[in-house]
Amino acid sequence: MGGRRAWVVWGTGVVAYLIAVTQRTSFGVAGLEATERYSAGASALSIFTVVQLLVYAALQIPVGVLVDRVGPRLLILAGAVLMALGQVQLALSETVGAGIAGRLLVGAGDALTFISVLRLLPAWFESRRIPVLTQLTGIIGQLGQVVSVVPFAALLGAAGWSTAFLSAAGLSALAVVLAVAVIRDAPQRQPRAKTGLRQTGISLAQAWRQPGTRLGLWSHFTVQFPGTVFVLIWGYPYLVRAEGVDPVGASALMTLFVAVGIVSGPMLGLYVSRHPLRRSTMVLAIASGIAGCWLAVLLASGPAPLWLLTLLIVALALGGPGSMIAFDFARTFNPSSRMGTATGIVNIGGFVASLVAMYGIGVILDVLYARGLSGDDLYALGSFRIAMAFQLVILAAGAAAILIVRRTVRRRMAEQGVVVPPLREVLARERARRRAARSEGTNEGNSA
Repeated sequence: MGGRRAWVVWGTGVVAYLIAVTQRTSFGVAGLEATERYSAGASALSIFTVVQLLVYAALQIPVGVLVDRVGPRLLILAGAVLMALGQVQLALSETVGAGIAGRLLVGAGDALTFISVLRLLPAWFESRRIPVLTQLTGIIGQLGQVVSVVPFAALLGAAGWSTAFLSAAGLSALAVVLAVAVIRDAPQRQPRAKTGLRQTGISLAQAWRQPGTRLGLWSHFTVQFPGTVFVLIWGYPYLVRAEGVDPVGASALMTLFVAVGIVSGPMLGLYVSRHPLRRSTMVLAIASGIAGCWLAVLLASGPAPLWLLTLLIVALALGGPGSMIAFDFARTFNPSSRMGTATGIVNIGGFVASLVAMYGIGVILDVLYARGLSGDDLYALGSFRIAMAFQLVILAAGAAAILIVRRTVRRRMAEQGVVVPPLREVLARERARRRAARSEGTNEGNSA
């Protein structure tokens, strides 16, 4: 395990995921063009992404079950085909309904990809490497946002709607070729147990009853959605129209989002490897940072300064790698036979929160505009601030759920002899250890 072939298979899977993220986020930089192309308001525009994420979330459990039964290669291939068809449909669409149909196909194909790529890891690598490789899968895949923010956005502006989205479809065609040629489910062909519907239902119920799975779900719910909402639909209009950032500056901030994820992801992976009993504490810390930065931006008098917007982007970007911790809960609290199922349950969390937040923000903007509270600008700063504040409610609900489920998880761990000491005791022991190390070093120096 872990040889050259393993790295090639995993790397190809990550490329397929990167292309999936490009398709997922491509509509986010086309929001203003979509408003003109379809003559759509804010709530209608949000439906494009809400439908995409609704399909994505709805398919997570079926995909988790399928990947345990048929293997990841077939699902990665099918996902790439669906995303190519979806982008072609969007490229040729001229009505809201036709465009939404395209995003529905993109959401379905996207749903098949990420869980399948994660499922390759335990088949090809030792367990000690999986936390860091999980983080790397997520952060390298997020480079797809850079593809959508920079070359795709430039192509959209230069060549127009249809050319840009047809070009995006070509990337998924490349993913099809790579999946067929390179990706394999395991080093050797292994017979798969034939599981009936009854056994599938039992496995699903067992995964859900495991509180560690639910802790993963709520962790993903809480820290994944703020960045997703920002990148997929509302971030670019908010920066350009409400905060007055020029398009080049907005693209730079979106690129910073990806860069922060790339830098922080491996660090969080190492943290998880070294401090497995403190995973939920890190998730809550990231959630607090996101909430604090949004509060500072929303309460600023006038447009927020660039340094504060930059700080917000950094906090939002940490949510992506932070949400990957949720999948480590699924891996460590479930046997490998139902890891895909548990991962599917976990992955629902962030995308349910995302679609609720996206649609809620769009509805609030439309209501404020209809009542004349935003003047003649749908995307006025004051209206956008009220709408974006809706995310704080979801953040608070998710954090509360984490704390509740974590008590159950830790109680069960204590029954098995694993006690998680209070953080203050851990910090006190660490300070004492450092003092002892310094004192020993001083004594050695004096004796020398």
